[in-house]
Amino acid sequence: MTDKTVRTARRASQTAGQPVLEAVPSVLPERRTRVPSIPTAPVDLGIIQPRRRLGVSDLRVFPLALGGNVFGWTADQTQTMSVLDTYYDMGGNFIDTADSYAGGRSEVMIGAWLRSRRSRDDMVVATKVGKSADNPGLSPRAIQRSVEASLDRLGVDHIDLLYLHIDDSDVAFERTLLAVDHLIRAGKVRWFGGSHHSGNRLYEARIAAGMLGVAPMVALQNQYSLVHRAEYETGLARVAAEQRLAVMPRFALAGGFLTGKYRTRADLSGSQRGHDVSRHLNKKGLRVLNELDRIASVHEVSTGAVALAWLLTKPNVVAPVASATNAKQVFELAQAARVQLTRLQVLELDRLSA
Repeated sequence: MTDKTVRTARRASQTAGQPVLEAVPSVLPERRTRVPSIPTAPVDLGIIQPRRRLGVSDLRVFPLALGGNVFGWTADQTQTMSVLDTYYDMGGNFIDTADSYAGGRSEVMIGAWLRSRRSRDDMVVATKVGKSADNPGLSPRAIQRSVEASLDRLGVDHIDLLYLHIDDSDVAFERTLLAVDHLIRAGKVRWFGGSHHSGNRLYEARIAAGMLGVAPMVALQNQYSLVHRAEYETGLARVAAEQRLAVMPRFALAGGFLTGKYRTRADLSGSQRGHDVSRHLNKKGLRVLNELDRIASVHEVSTGAVALAWLLTKPNVVAPVASATNAKQVFELAQAARVQLTRLQVLELDRLSA
């Protein structure tokens, strides 16, 4: 199967109104030779390219969103291109970034890859506004300028999914919603969602959108993982279900802790994420890691893939967000797309992480 055939199948499936989950077999052609850093990868990775519908939108995405927060920070241009190539070759089509990541360099690098690979039509590009140093906040002027700047850096004519990166209480929700709706009507944004929003604020946004007759949110990106469950499960999960919001958990791997990379205090030495990860190095965190290891050995996948697969069993979760700095990490994380956890495995992880 050639690259052209795969891309044609993707576009056909997106326009034909397929069910929430679609399957396009991935037989990796000659492009795989660009990833020599995965010596253990078999010729046929056995990974199916599922597509999950993103809430009530018409977007259908791979069940792992590739986070762009490391691009321009811990991953340079060469590494970024390799990571994106590998993700794309494995069936990935969902890139998550923000105008504030690496001061905008993440968007620039992603844009360079989209142009060089001519892959824009195959990808769902999500970015966020609100935290940029140049255009902070969610006033109509800040949103307009932020989106225009993101479009320029990405080199695209529209953003598929725009997140409000903050909950800006200094700006009336009505003004923010009207500004986003203006961009949607202009064709510069297709759909939008929230991030860092409480359940009550999501209700306010939905009521305001209904009263104004403007586009509502379709997605939510808040922190959710095996070691950070309460914030989402005690309130946001109910709101997401009621409003049919697609959930894309951020920090899905808890800064790398759930990959098994950090197991002792010594492992934190020299890590840029050491401070955030250290709070998980306790009895509960290590019990969760041990169970992830056990399940990973049964399925013959990485520990991180099992942590992501657990999230994918939860209602309304469409695609956890995870980042990678090399091709091998992408390969390991994308395995979550084919892991089918048993009911007992899910219940055990639920119990140990409660």
